[in-house]
Amino acid sequence: EVKNVPCGTSGGVIIYFERIEVVNKLDTSAVYDIVKNYTADYDKTLIYNKIHHELNQFCSIHNLQEVYIDLFDQIDENLRKALQSDLYEMAPGLTVQAVRVTKPKIPEQIRKNYEAMEGEKTKLLIATQKQKVVEKEAETDRKRAVIEAEKMAQVAKIQWEQKIMEKESEKTMSQIEDETHLAKERAKADAEFYKAEREALSNQVKLTKEYLEMLKYQAISSNTKIYFGNSLPSVFLDPIVTTGADSSHYKVEEKKK
Repeated sequence: EVKNVPCGTSGGVIIYFERIEVVNKLDTSAVYDIVKNYTADYDKTLIYNKIHHELNQFCSIHNLQEVYIDLFDQIDENLRKALQSDLYEMAPGLTVQAVRVTKPKIPEQIRKNYEAMEGEKTKLLIATQKQKVVEKEAETDRKRAVIEAEKMAQVAKIQWEQKIMEKESEKTMSQIEDETHLAKERAKADAEFYKAEREALSNQVKLTKEYLEMLKYQAISSNTKIYFGNSLPSVFLDPIVTTGADSSHYKVEEKKK
């Protein structure tokens, strides 16, 4: 590992990386050549001595906000790739497997400002989340109200359709009853007309001289007394009886009850 590595940002702020750890691996087939060329402390020459250079290269093109906050999570991987790129030519068989960089130390006043800023961000985040919760609850209430309104509208529609069906059913039943009554009355009227017509035809057939003569004698036979002669009591004259006869011959006394 390498400790207290200074680094200057593009804005001129000097920061310090307290500790940088590098994990490397050397293939057995490359041990002889690498130790022969760079001694047993090959990792110091090939890796650790280059950390200062590569880290300063990174810091020099980024400002404090990027190094300390925005791009800090990328420093490990960027540094690993930068170290490994030279090893492919200088020391084949030596591999940088991982790099771990601690949070850099920055000037105290700047750190306090960042802490205050983080506190404000935290408050803003809490307020934002609270607002989202309130908006979510409002949206839930709105959806619930919409669902309830739609439910009531559907129920009202069903009830209205049911009433319409009932009215139509009542109308149909009334029409059927009216038609039935009309048919009965028509049949009754037809029957009475037919009866009257038949009676009229029958009466026309009956109104013969012989039939009228028969009715005359039936009327006479229904009276209690019959008087003959010129001196008769006061009576009502039967026009049927007197039809075609001389009233001086006979008169009929009204039947007494």
